[in-house]
Amino acid sequence: MRLLILSGLSGAGKSVALHMLEDLGLYCVDNLPLSLLEPLVEEFSRHGDFSVQGVAVGIDARSHASELTTFAECLARLRHKGVRVETLFVQAEADTLLKRYSETRRRHPLSSTQTGLIEAIEEERRILNPIAEQADLVLDTTRTNIHQLRDLIRQRVHGRDGLLSLMIQSFAFKNGVPTDADFVFDIRCLPNPHWQPGLRPLTGLDAEVAAYLESEPLTLALFDDIRGFLERWLPRFEAENRSYLTVAIGCTGGQHRSVYMAERLRASLGRTYPNVLVRHSGLHH
Repeated sequence: MRLLILSGLSGAGKSVALHMLEDLGLYCVDNLPLSLLEPLVEEFSRHGDFSVQGVAVGIDARSHASELTTFAECLARLRHKGVRVETLFVQAEADTLLKRYSETRRRHPLSSTQTGLIEAIEEERRILNPIAEQADLVLDTTRTNIHQLRDLIRQRVHGRDGLLSLMIQSFAFKNGVPTDADFVFDIRCLPNPHWQPGLRPLTGLDAEVAAYLESEPLTLALFDDIRGFLERWLPRFEAENRSYLTVAIGCTGGQHRSVYMAERLRASLGRTYPNVLVRHSGLHH
């Protein structure tokens, strides 16, 4: 049986992700107290065949905080019983959550007349920390819209067939380092096409930018080093049953160098890892 546990901060997109999982054919249960998770799994195991698509359960801060401190022990018991468990956690920066709540005028589940929105967000983050620490995949939706989040869920979670889901993500250092990255490579040492006449409006997806970068020996050397590192160590993560891994490649603006390098790594690693994906957050920004 495949069990997906979905949690995250209110306003970060948990409901959107759970609805997408339901659209993909999983049996979804939202806002389940942690104390009912194991009985629910036992009930499904006895009376339902969910071996293909699986079951997705949403757990949030409305569960008792004392229960959530035992989350790691609950996961261990389920895995000992042979349940294939994956934990997904969605989060976003506090400023983004504040903006989303101000736009929708929704009430935060932990806010009250004594607790303001900022305090509620921080309290929720603290309460859900035991789940976040155990997450197999953390998705930061600070710069992700609803459609991009749905696409990420479809690409990374659905149809993975137990194989490692590898995401190569380009980003702009000027917008901050992705908080959900497992490895971060800074390639700002490479020549910047931004300063070349005719290349500034293009991106790393364009042949002219690729030709410029590949004319520099430093580009080829850095690509070989990053590829060699990943080819050496990714099998070790697979051996430890890692389900998801994100490699972030950053340059100044997230438009030229990081995009080019991410695409080239995807093409190279895709020969070994069929579930390798690429995402260009600098171009989406």
